[in-house]
Amino acid sequence: MSDLPASPVPQGRYAAAVLVGGLAYSAGMTPRRDGVLTVVGLVGEDVDVPTAAAAAGVAATNALVAVAEAAGGLDRIERCVRMTVFVACAEGFTALSAVADGASAVLAERLGEHALPVRAAVGVRALPGGAPVEVELTAAVKGAT
Repeated sequence: MSDLPASPVPQGRYAAAVLVGGLAYSAGMTPRRDGVLTVVGLVGEDVDVPTAAAAAGVAATNALVAVAEAAGGLDRIERCVRMTVFVACAEGFTALSAVADGASAVLAERLGEHALPVRAAVGVRALPGGAPVEVELTAAVKGAT
């Protein structure tokens, strides 16, 4: 699928993505490469904002790969519709949007600014495996109903 990495392998009993009613939905994707987290820890405590933003980019890439495979190829993605970026962060950390911008940057680079979704950035206490970020992505698929 062009220069995208291999599809992420689910870390539990779930699908990486599903296609329903013209929309492809990804599972929550963490910043894994070849099944291994690239970074762990709490943002604002163990992980700085630039590192967390880069991790969000890795997670967004994984989510994009998953929805593209569900859609039948990256060229079938009409646009991203919604993205939620969960940030495992230290108490009082508020630069959630700066971290989530790393995920948005990847989508803009891969699909163009016009394909950017609406987005939520949510601070949480913990994520699977100690990941600092997790990304969920919903994309509209061309010609799917």
